Amino acid sequence: MNDLTPLTGHDLTEWGHTPGPQFPALLARANDLMATGRSVEDIRAALADDLPPVPVQYPLQNPDSVPLHINLTPGDLDEEANLEKVCETMRAVMRTPTVVAGAIMPDACPAGPVGTIPVGGVIAARNAIHPGMHSADICCSLMLSDLGDADPKAVLDAAASVTHFGPGGRPQGQRFTVSLDLLDAFRANPFLISAKTIRAAQEHMGAQGDGNHFLFVGTSRATGRTMLITHHGSRGPGAKLYKAGMEVAERYRRKHAKGTLKQNAWIPADTEDGVAYWDALQIIRKWTKTNHNSIHQATIEAVGASAKDRFWNEHNFVFRRGDLFFLGKGATPAWRDFAADADPAGRTIIPLNMAEPVLIVKGADAEHGLGFSPHGAGRNWSRTEHMRRLGRKTPEEALAEETKGLDVRFFAGKVDASELPSSYKPAAAMQAQIADFSLAEVEDWIDPYGSIMAGELPRFQRRGQGRR
Repeated sequence: MNDLTPLTGHDLTEWGHTPGPQFPALLARANDLMATGRSVEDIRAALADDLPPVPVQYPLQNPDSVPLHINLTPGDLDEEANLEKVCETMRAVMRTPTVVAGAIMPDACPAGPVGTIPVGGVIAARNAIHPGMHSADICCSLMLSDLGDADPKAVLDAAASVTHFGPGGRPQGQRFTVSLDLLDAFRANPFLISAKTIRAAQEHMGAQGDGNHFLFVGTSRATGRTMLITHHGSRGPGAKLYKAGMEVAERYRRKHAKGTLKQNAWIPADTEDGVAYWDALQIIRKWTKTNHNSIHQATIEAVGASAKDRFWNEHNFVFRRGDLFFLGKGATPAWRDFAADADPAGRTIIPLNMAEPVLIVKGADAEHGLGFSPHGAGRNWSRTEHMRRLGRKTPEEALAEETKGLDVRFFAGKVDASELPSSYKPAAAMQAQIADFSLAEVEDWIDPYGSIMAGELPRFQRRGQGRR
């Protein structure tokens, strides 16, 4: 530099200046100073007042300083091992700087590497929305329609003729219509405006996905009426919102919280990005509710019935209470006004497995549950371990044994053994712990007639498709 070699943007960047519209003027000023004979050190010092402020850094917390409520009593060695893993991963989650409290539901089970919020995990965070804590299956939810005295078999047959499972969307010619107002809302939001997201919103309407998503038909013990229940999330558009949210959260993490695990990165809620992401979540929630409604309405029309009552609730979502954000990963909100369209009677839906009743409950808004109740039965071991435990028993034999007398169908035609009742925690234990921890009060049981699940697809169809 002593031979008056001009300074470059690279030099300014090395000194800590951030490239932007101000860069040309700053660079010109630096080289004007050099032309007067100033040394590089003097020039750097002269430009120091123009350095951007040092980003605030948020250190990791001591997990022992953050309240963690455990609402799970292990009943056997498998459950003890499961709880140990859940607590290990939750302790790592509690180190995240935004977290002010956490809770573990009775259905809790690990859902990824240590530090990933488990299924059945709840977090309260201050001024932060964590995309990784609601997962890619945003707004995974349940909807119930009361079909009165409709014949359960006729309802299940009708549902089989209109619903769609599996990865991807519905085939051309079988797609459901998405309202222009809803598509306009996508286009008006920076997180949802991409052509791929809007196309997924159109193609996936009326589709339920794979994994543990289902369509269930049963009978209310309280009224004897036939009930239709669907379980699925926001499909492709939600997955794309999750990806976009994680990318933005990662930028904040690199700038302000490098010690935080990537899966626990957050978007500050009071920023422009935070406001846009919150709005995008509400749009995706509306899309998901519309998706449930479309399947219910198509089934009702196919069977010639009518809906006497209908309500729904999500269990993978973000909720705002006061100045805190509550993120439930596989956890059901258990306070009356969790959403403007929550059931006026305060009812929510908790399924257990395909051979057991679906529970209709009223939440208790328990402080030790951070206001949540379980979302289902959860697992004590992986899908692979469950297959190992079946031994020589075929999936078809296990299905016949575990669902005797029920009409259980798999959309793809092949039994998915990882969704059999034996792959889940015992239903009786789940119901007992809901009562023991005063998380909710059961008001009705919907006894199963039958259900439809995705089932296993041929390998060539599954290649490149993730399970949800």
